[in-house]
Amino acid sequence: MTELTTLPARVFGSVSVAMVSPFHEDGSLDIDSAVKLADHLVSEGCDSILLSGTTGESPTTHQPEKDELVREVKAAIKDRAFVMAGAGSNDTAHAVRIAQGAQESGADGLLVVAPYYNRPSQEGVYQHILAITEATDLPVMIYDIPGRTGVKLEFDTLRRLAEHPRILGVKDATGDVPAGFVKMRQTGLEYYSGDDGLNFAWLAHGASGVISVAGHVIASQLRDLVSAVDSGDLPTARAEAAKQLPVIDAIMGGGQGAVMAKEALKLTGVIPSATLRLPLVGASKAQLAELADTLREQGLM
Repeated sequence: MTELTTLPARVFGSVSVAMVSPFHEDGSLDIDSAVKLADHLVSEGCDSILLSGTTGESPTTHQPEKDELVREVKAAIKDRAFVMAGAGSNDTAHAVRIAQGAQESGADGLLVVAPYYNRPSQEGVYQHILAITEATDLPVMIYDIPGRTGVKLEFDTLRRLAEHPRILGVKDATGDVPAGFVKMRQTGLEYYSGDDGLNFAWLAHGASGVISVAGHVIASQLRDLVSAVDSGDLPTARAEAAKQLPVIDAIMGGGQGAVMAKEALKLTGVIPSATLRLPLVGASKAQLAELADTLREQGLM
């Protein structure tokens, strides 16, 4: 199959995992396991790692922990992968401090989510994201996930934000691939799939890559998927995407992504503990049994 002559821009890489934040049994941050996990993901094919996103339990980790996580992971993987840090809060001043701490700790870029819960106007969303962007010199990816934030990022707002020279990408978890196809063409922003079940659809429509949760256990397969799309071999990519669906469904279908990803990593021996911080709680026995069966069937355990 002939390789495509024009590939998407990829400031933020092409295969990224929204990494969990491992904890010790007492709930404290397990930096050693985080560093080993990041190194493992890079060795499996990730060229980007997202730290302190929602899957990293960002609502219940504090800024000193976030900074240490960025600092230690970046020191370990160096330039083998792009390290992106979540800078999300519904308090703009707090998000600015998180962003500045991430830059000081060595992050390569930022993921900035629309402010959640307080439901600002579109002008408020614009000013929030702009303030965080202006607080550092790092490239910024906007995270559009209205199902969690309760705030839709309107197209006009996105167009305005796209005019900023350091706002370069969007992680899209809206579920609306056709709309994203139009947005990426009209804004020139790099688009990334924020929904594992739609990875193939996004890539086939020209997305730059994926930011995955299931990638904790199928990073190498995601690399195969991206490579097949890049080469123009859509039948192979389609078949690869179909093979990934059982794992994606086991991790994302019935439970919460952060919960099930940690359980999968513990089952596969990558991290020693699946400890979470409240309000997240562990998977049920039925969920664990189903997850273990799927991982065995897929040759991952």
